[in-house]
Amino acid sequence: MANKFALVTGAGSGIGRASALALHAAGWSVALAGRREAELEETAHRAGANGGKMLPVAADVSQPGNVKALFAKVSREFGRLDLLFNNAGTGAPGIPMEDLTFDQWMKVVGVNLNGPFLCAQEAIRIMKAQSPRGGRIINNGSISAHAPRPNSAPYTATKHAITGLTKSLALDGRPFDITCGQIDIGNAATEMTERMSGGVPQANGTMMPEPRMDVKCVADAVVYMASLPLDANVLFMTVMATKMPFVGRG
Repeated sequence: MANKFALVTGAGSGIGRASALALHAAGWSVALAGRREAELEETAHRAGANGGKMLPVAADVSQPGNVKALFAKVSREFGRLDLLFNNAGTGAPGIPMEDLTFDQWMKVVGVNLNGPFLCAQEAIRIMKAQSPRGGRIINNGSISAHAPRPNSAPYTATKHAITGLTKSLALDGRPFDITCGQIDIGNAATEMTERMSGGVPQANGTMMPEPRMDVKCVADAVVYMASLPLDANVLFMTVMATKMPFVGRG
């Protein structure tokens, strides 16, 4: 895995941080993108001095200018890009759909859908032009790419859209040795899911605590997907807490 270069968005916490550290431990140099520079620096600090380079770059992936500047810096510092993990995401308040504001809707669309689109565009430009040509894009889809939680229309809609984006990128990247896959994650133990231990709304109107899994399980899956040769691809992978209420009528 020598001289492999990755970019992880949302790398300042949770799944992004865990995946960036796992990639670094596997021998990758990793660009760390996110809005909070201090948190990106903390991710880089946790990686230690051994291994590849960790490059923190503050950027808001919902803003085209930020994304262009991010990828320009990655190109200058690394010289190539072998992997983009489109991980950054956000949600809206869990309130009835008719009570959501347009700004709340657009914030989720901006980060969860526009961000991966903008980042994929820039990654493809680099991957087409570099030698050896090609690379891999991994999109963070979520269990919500298959089934909604109550009052989750913005998040669920964007994650369904990511599935379409993944398929289109996998198809359109073929002639250029660029491949794309999606990891759908259920209840990884991060700051965002801490509330699940105390109970979250269920489809039948009740509140119920939900099991979570170690975020390392997700990070290891991302490393596996990233480590495949470009003539092989995991198009879709679901990694979930075994006992979470997803399969069946839970």
